Amino acid sequence: MGQSTSSMAPASGCPVDHTKLASTSASSSSGCPVPHDTPQASSSSGSCPVPHNAPKTSSPSDPNAPSQCPISHGDALNPLNQMPSLAQTRATDQTIDLPTSRTESSILREKGSRWEYPSPQQFYNALVRKGWETPEEHVETMVEIHNFLNEEAWQEVLKWEKRHHGSTEVELTRFKGRPGEMSPKARFWLLAGWLLPSRFNTEPPFDRHDWVVRRPTTGEEVRYVIDYYSAPPLPDGSPVFSLDVRPALDSLGSIKERIAVATEEAWSTFREQSTKAGER
Repeated sequence: MGQSTSSMAPASGCPVDHTKLASTSASSSSGCPVPHDTPQASSSSGSCPVPHNAPKTSSPSDPNAPSQCPISHGDALNPLNQMPSLAQTRATDQTIDLPTSRTESSILREKGSRWEYPSPQQFYNALVRKGWETPEEHVETMVEIHNFLNEEAWQEVLKWEKRHHGSTEVELTRFKGRPGEMSPKARFWLLAGWLLPSRFNTEPPFDRHDWVVRRPTTGEEVRYVIDYYSAPPLPDGSPVFSLDVRPALDSLGSIKERIAVATEEAWSTFREQSTKAGER
């Protein structure tokens, strides 16, 4: 819990083909649970994770603009995921066939069903819709990274639920991308990095999402805030991401949970440092 690091290393079981990453220098109502509804506004390292180690996907109007999620939210938005309907048909001038099958996630939704990720064809159509030039052969890898981050974020949510409520039988009811709005916690760490750059990260998160989780046993809904950070790549060039997942401070219960976890982590760090000092 707290901030966790997720690497794309093959040993971690990540679905990404890393040989492909190296060579590239890399919806419907059940759409992908990580939407973005505004362009990124951040530094060069604060770009969307989708095109990591791949040629930058940019807008034709501004080739130097930072990378951002291809999902457009301009019209016909689904209220549950803030995403438009994405076609499965080939785009104009598309040169290769892309898979149209959609991968089912591990993320539960109502009535025992699960959220589905967009297919590579839908993902590519979203890129074309925004006017981005993207090599078609890289799209499948981009989708795999995108889905991997969703799964990691959901596992962090389940850790919170298991710790404080003893159950992981929760549902993701709705969600929203808020890349243009930095969370208070992210602002605090950015300030800490500015004051003590040798100790804290000086880069802002490249994205933020809010997920609303429902606990079926009580009907209670809890909002989770997820900040996504880029981390230094592994020696083999595999991308690494750091996710800060926690319940929003919307209720007394969530405040207590946050304080309890922060206290435990602080004591754990203190004990670890004391042990190392005693071994010297």
